[in-house]
Amino acid sequence: MLDLKDHNGKIDIKSMTPEELEAFLKELGEKPFRAKQIYDWLHVKLAERFEEMTSISKELQRKLDEACSLTCLRVVDEKVSNIDGTRKYLFALADGNIIESVWMQYHHGNSVCISSQAGCRMGCRFCASTLDGLARNLRPSEMLDQIYRIQRITGERVSNVVVMGSGEPMDNYDNLVRFIRLISHEKGLNISQRNLTVSTCGLVPEIRRLAEEGFQITLALSLHAPDDEVRKTLMPIANRYCLKDVLAACRYYYQQTGRRLTFEYSLVHGVNDSLREAAALSKLIRHEHGHVNLIPVNPIKERDFVQSGQKEIQDFKNLLEKNGINVTIRREMGRDIGGACGQLRKGFLDEEKAQGGGQDEMTERSGE
Repeated sequence: MLDLKDHNGKIDIKSMTPEELEAFLKELGEKPFRAKQIYDWLHVKLAERFEEMTSISKELQRKLDEACSLTCLRVVDEKVSNIDGTRKYLFALADGNIIESVWMQYHHGNSVCISSQAGCRMGCRFCASTLDGLARNLRPSEMLDQIYRIQRITGERVSNVVVMGSGEPMDNYDNLVRFIRLISHEKGLNISQRNLTVSTCGLVPEIRRLAEEGFQITLALSLHAPDDEVRKTLMPIANRYCLKDVLAACRYYYQQTGRRLTFEYSLVHGVNDSLREAAALSKLIRHEHGHVNLIPVNPIKERDFVQSGQKEIQDFKNLLEKNGINVTIRREMGRDIGGACGQLRKGFLDEEKAQGGGQDEMTERSGE
């Protein structure tokens, strides 16, 4: 059972389904139609305070304020890329934890990349998100509100959502599933599930569970290597789940949903970007239903990984295509504003520590 209480013990009203909200309001002695009104204020009009809900009485506003929390993320920092207009946001949660989100403009619409955890415990060695460990999981409302705040700030509709920011979404499974149901609900923003992408480093049991949820979302596997040996040097999770089992789970996902997968592959110079590895990758996934998204790794100062050169990237792509693999090179967005996962948050936390802030205590909490 999903815990619908926030850190102060109040009911997290924005994480409720319409049915749960109706049952809650019935306990307060309210009519069922009030649930529809309030849900609309929460998930369509994107109200930030109960006082904004002018179609309900002040007395009901007061009751809600006493019993419930209304998640509204606070903007700590906003950076806008001079290269492509990408916007990166640092948001503060109610308990002081910090998360980050990215707004990107594409020809097919506006896309937001959201975080699913404050920090991460997966330990992928090319990612800044994991350097300070996991502070806690995000509740559904905190995932939703990254999108809601950005829509209110930019004044533009978000049409695509990728859960690829800080955190491993499958490590926060129940909250993730609730988030997907709410963001795609016809009474809310109603973003098509086909426009939702969830990334995972390869948690096999959770991939199989997700396959049975009845969703039509895209699953993106962080692959990053064509064999277990190389993968273990980049991703500690490879010591728990071998590629054979991970790919079997991905095949099961395709069989259950009919949704082609995306294989994310970060190219690291001298580690996984040779033509030998391109050939091995072709052989590994040639019978899988998906395409490869090549990602020139975004260097972080805490690691000595170097981005592959343009020739190496193009040669790698060409060999995959020659072997019949569908492949794209991810367009680099927001490189001048710390566009890679966790970079902006990491810089903020480092600055807080240098100034004697309390972030050390936050990152030691194990989760809600």
